[in-house]
Amino acid sequence: MYLQRKIDVYLKEWKQDEHRRPLIVKGARQIGKTESIRKFAEENYKHVVEINFVEEPKYKMITSDGYGVQNIIKNISRLDPDKHFDPGSTLLFFDELQDFPEITTALKFFSMDGKYDVICSGSLLGINYRRIESNSVGYKQDFEMHSLDFEEFLWARGYGDDFVEDMLDHMKKLKAFSEVMMKICSELFIDYCILGGMPAVIRDYIEKGTFEGSLQTQRQLLADYEEDIRKYAEGMDQTRILNVFSHIPVQLARDNKKFQISKVASGARFKDYRGCIEWLKDAGVVNTCYCLHFPELPLKGNYDDTKLKLYFADSGLLVAMLDEEAQDDLRENKNLGVYKGSLYENVAAEALSKSGYGLYYFKKENSTLEEDFFIRTSSELIPLEVKAVNGRAKSLQTLIASDRYPDIKYGIKLVMGNIGYSGKIFTFPHFCCFLLKRYLKSVSLMEIVEKEG
Repeated sequence: MYLQRKIDVYLKEWKQDEHRRPLIVKGARQIGKTESIRKFAEENYKHVVEINFVEEPKYKMITSDGYGVQNIIKNISRLDPDKHFDPGSTLLFFDELQDFPEITTALKFFSMDGKYDVICSGSLLGINYRRIESNSVGYKQDFEMHSLDFEEFLWARGYGDDFVEDMLDHMKKLKAFSEVMMKICSELFIDYCILGGMPAVIRDYIEKGTFEGSLQTQRQLLADYEEDIRKYAEGMDQTRILNVFSHIPVQLARDNKKFQISKVASGARFKDYRGCIEWLKDAGVVNTCYCLHFPELPLKGNYDDTKLKLYFADSGLLVAMLDEEAQDDLRENKNLGVYKGSLYENVAAEALSKSGYGLYYFKKENSTLEEDFFIRTSSELIPLEVKAVNGRAKSLQTLIASDRYPDIKYGIKLVMGNIGYSGKIFTFPHFCCFLLKRYLKSVSLMEIVEKEG
């Protein structure tokens, strides 16, 4: 069972571009990179030469005579005479690039030669990406892939583009969803929160129609991520990275979700753990949300990189790390319990990151003023608050009303409730978060505020 992915459209557009360059598909492990590339390759090329540098380490010798196209093709043919190379109809697919990043030096020559299309893929590429970048700068394209977002989950459940467009239309018109629509979307979203977006988990869920086996699959993925840390991280950093990784759920469950290194280990200092956080971020395992110095534009450079929150890049990892009692309640009763605040916030961070937003929050010193996230348009800064229920948003109201924050004119609140608008605050259900970027591109919030008063 193949799951439709957003990369499918990108790969088709890449193939149609007569000036296409070798493509590097980046992303965390087991998010579906290889499966999507294989499907595209089978449908669009007469010959596909796939090389996996983990499963077939012998192919690391193909650059022994240099990085020229003919030298590499000659050496591949020596190792496997059955591989065919027809100019114009052959794709070379180098998988598990993290185990042999040296091959990227050849991308310049494949790009200049132009006879063969090349796609590279691998997990943990962020760890070695400076090296990859220097080897192939100007002669490649990059695509960042993630686990399934909520839209892709809807596709997997059989809901088409018209369903998503209807959701967006309701947002544009600030028109409340019907009771039936709310029930359908809310139930789908709760399922997505519990499962996360890893293809193996989603596929089992679709095929079985239940949560049977989902926890075991999530925990195996969790074990695989931990094994990657042991395999690819160096020295003492392995223990520190694993400690940071294991403490994320605990710290997200607290009211103050700021990640505190002092809670990770006795005597731990941020400067000793900064690299561990960067490692997890570069590996695509976590999303970092930085504290703004002040809620104003621009956002880049306007934050304290020592004050941050850590969210899992896929919420399924968070769910897999919860205690047994919570697991039973989640799957049997779809009750998020005491974890609903942290889970909703993690899913929102995940949706924003997958939409291309950087993650920022604000906490005013010696004050209760705190805001979960900020997103922006070309000229406006929009605070975003994630509520477990549809309650008051005191900090959001303060930011909008105060003259101290001139870049903020209105805000957005994500709740367990319907669409609404009041006091310059736009309210949307949690399940609409993945549409916020499209929504902000299609409407003028200022015009709506002036019209609604």
